[in-house]
Parts: sequence; structure tokens; C-alpha cells
Amino acid sequence: MAITTSSEAERAVVPGAKVPLFGLTSIFYYRLLSIAAVFAAWQIAGLIPISVAFPTFSETMRALWEMCADGRMFAAYAETLKPLVLGIVISTVFGVVIGVSMGLYRASQWTFEPIFVVLQASPVAALIPLITYAYGIGLTAKTAAVIILAAPIMVLNSYKAVRNVSPTLVQMCRSFLGTRLQEIRKIIIPNAAPVIFAGLRLGVAAGFIGVILAELLITPTGIGDLISYHRSIAEYPEMYAAVFTVIVFSAIMVGLLEVAETRYFRPEKRKGR
Repeated sequence: MAITTSSEAERAVVPGAKVPLFGLTSIFYYRLLSIAAVFAAWQIAGLIPISVAFPTFSETMRALWEMCADGRMFAAYAETLKPLVLGIVISTVFGVVIGVSMGLYRASQWTFEPIFVVLQASPVAALIPLITYAYGIGLTAKTAAVIILAAPIMVLNSYKAVRNVSPTLVQMCRSFLGTRLQEIRKIIIPNAAPVIFAGLRLGVAAGFIGVILAELLITPTGIGDLISYHRSIAEYPEMYAAVFTVIVFSAIMVGLLEVAETRYFRPEKRKGR
């Protein structure tokens, strides 16, 4: 009598059930269809045209290929990633530490919560001139712009994650005479990790906005320089190509972080796919 292993049973096909093509789910194909529809609408809008400053999708892709072939795009991203990576790292380290301390200690909450709530609600574009006045037009100013956008999201998400940990688990730890350090390390942090990681993902997305704003408003370098320069000389396919790469790059990074979040912190979402 043949014995079927659990892995073989999981791969078994139910009669009449639809087998995903190439092992991909139907959700993936719906996403591809959605993207294709957007690109088709873009092409049609450029052919009409809805504006002389709105190129077709094919013209934009041609310009993107030329900018990649001559190295302009890669050089611009090498410049843009410096303040972005630095700002995200600083925001992650200090944002999580401050947010967790706010959730654990009332004094820390009263000290930091008003600051980060105001920063999150404030219009960042209006703060850019102040940053320029204080830090000049170099790497420090651009990094500060990234931190101003990314840090409040990370801090407040970490704070809410810690405050919303199940009190039942905390009481159970205390009933077993667990120390405060054990309560934080084994109960609070592991249970708050999914929401903290979600805050990091949102903070990274906000960081992209911050670095592009900085390059457009402080000093034209990197991708912001490509956008400003090609707009000034009316080379709209090149301008849209630069904007397109920002959208694609940020979407890929946020998507990878979402995959990591699902894999390591949210197994229930992985099972529901």
C-alpha cells in the first residue's frame, strides 16, 4: 500500500479544480491585467493627445531605454539613494526605539507624541525652506527631509503596536513571575512586530516622497535633477521616464517589504493567499 506524504497531499489536484498557470495565482494575472490596462490608457491618452506635454507610453519607454543605455538614469539613482538610504536607516533605528519607549512608558509618550503628531500633520513642502536655511543644500538637508517624512510614521506605528498588545498575554507573563525585561522581550516586542514592520513599510514609501521633494525643492540632483532639467527644455518623454522609474522603484521596494512582512510576521495573510 502506497503511503502519501503530506507534501504530496498538498500538491494533489482535486478533480475539476483550476490549476494555476505556471504555478501563479489568479490574483497575479489580475494585477498584470490592471497594469496592462493602465499602460494602454496611457498610450491612448498620448495619441489623442490630451496635452502637448503628455507623451505616449511607447515614447516614454523609448526615452527610458536611451537614458539607461547612456548611464544617466543609473548615475541619477546613485545620487538619490545616498540621502534616501541614510534617512531610512536613521528613521528606522530611532523611530522604532522612540515608538516602543512611548508605548512602554507614559513619560516618553507625553514627551514625544506631540512632536511626531505635529510632524506627521505638517506640510513638508513648507518645511523644506527651513531645512535649507538650517542645513544648507547638501546631503544633510536631503537626509533631514527624508527623516521628517518617514520617522513620524514609524514612531507612531511602533507606539500603537506596543500599546495594543494583548493584555491577556502580558498578564499571563506576570502570573508566571516574569520580569519586566522578559515581558518586553518575549511578549510585547514579538506581538507588536507585525504592526511595527508595517510602519517601516509605510515609512519607506514616505521616504521616497521626501527625497524627491528634497531634490526638486532644495537643489537639483539625482532623479529630481532629471525631472527638472527635462521639464525645463520640454523633453517630456524623458521627464515622464524619470517619474516612471521613481514609481516603479518605490513600488518594488515596498512590495518586497510587504513580502517579507507576510513571510516572517503575518503567516495568516500567507495562508489566505
